[in-house]
Amino acid sequence: MGNNGKSANGESRRRVAVVAGVRTPFVKSRGVFADMTALGLGRMAVNELMVRSNLDPNHLDLLVYGQVVPSTAAPNIAREVVLGLGLPPKVDAWSVSRACATAIQATTDAADQIALGNADVAVSGGAECLSDVPINISRKLSDALVDASRARDLPSKFRSFAHLSAKDLLPVPPALKEPSTGLTMGESAEKMAKENGISRADQDRFAFNSHRKAANAWDEGRYADEVMPVLVPPKYAANVKEDDFVRRDVSVEKMATLSPAFDRKYGTITAANSSGLTDGASALLLMSEERARELGYKPLGFIRSYAYAALDPRWQMLMGPAFATPIALARAGIKLGDLDLVDMHEAFAAQVLSNVRAMASKKFAEERLGRPGPVGEIDEDKLNVNGGSISLGHPFAATGGRMILNTLNELRRRNKNLGLVTICAAGGLGAAVVLEVM
Repeated sequence: MGNNGKSANGESRRRVAVVAGVRTPFVKSRGVFADMTALGLGRMAVNELMVRSNLDPNHLDLLVYGQVVPSTAAPNIAREVVLGLGLPPKVDAWSVSRACATAIQATTDAADQIALGNADVAVSGGAECLSDVPINISRKLSDALVDASRARDLPSKFRSFAHLSAKDLLPVPPALKEPSTGLTMGESAEKMAKENGISRADQDRFAFNSHRKAANAWDEGRYADEVMPVLVPPKYAANVKEDDFVRRDVSVEKMATLSPAFDRKYGTITAANSSGLTDGASALLLMSEERARELGYKPLGFIRSYAYAALDPRWQMLMGPAFATPIALARAGIKLGDLDLVDMHEAFAAQVLSNVRAMASKKFAEERLGRPGPVGEIDEDKLNVNGGSISLGHPFAATGGRMILNTLNELRRRNKNLGLVTICAAGGLGAAVVLEVM
């Protein structure tokens, strides 16, 4: 999708408007949302979106929704959101997963269907409840349970388990390491910090600023209309209205006292300069420009272009934004300097700083992008102006929706035109979306 309204094969494409959006508060996992599920959070966010936008459910054509850590009880979260909310059964729905860029994938999938004329109105977004991570059992225990279920008598059922050891009975938690690299996400970020010369002091300073900007944004009401209150189950009897990751009492001096989380001896990445495990959901309402006009909606803005990129995760896994951004900018027909706002996902402070430096580097451009000059320098005053994932939290599948919604609202507040949302993702993936407010 580019600024010329044409697809790659030359067909006309309709402009896609983001009409409305909402998200739950992002809260610490195993906290106030501990008894909830991703599906429950997703339904809440989509229901709130439908109510706030006063959308007739019969006008909805499509729902694309994501979840990174899948639930065995509801593997197609998108369809379960539709059916669970009592939306018309004719509403098509499918689920997506692109690690931290999942909500971006859901949104561009929905936007493509609208741009090509296959749908007029769609909902996108994602939900994550890391308080409800499925715990697996070993393959040997699984096979024994199947054998026992097929056995015809009680002695045969018992014999199905005779070969098992104590180790086979232990739960199997979700994998933390990338199969391709053998490293956790934090270890990959630590590797980037070392190879790119990102100091601990710079990381802590960036994280401090993220918290400061997020706190200011909340205090000044810049998240008030975006974040819905959530009544949690009776166990907590609480009405959650704000993100609980934001630290108003944080200081660079306090951050400096924390021990490294991944490389205990030489590391620079700590819990303070990283995003934390979080529960939450987001939802966006998309329409063709024509349909929005017909139904009387004023768009928040438009999706001008987007791009995805992939790189070898064994090099520097979280450099996706530096690869996807120049593609999205080219498709939009603009340069980095034309942007009024940039929102880059803060998986780790070291990851953001590495990408920012890479974009400004001629050497990186020549060696990695095959282009003669750098992508450009990002003005610090335009970067993550309302905080980011380090301070707000990071429910994997919901973050992209938060970023798109807040960037469009902030562009409108400032009476500005162009914004960029860009995210790194596991597996060496990256995403970038150029947003436009007219």
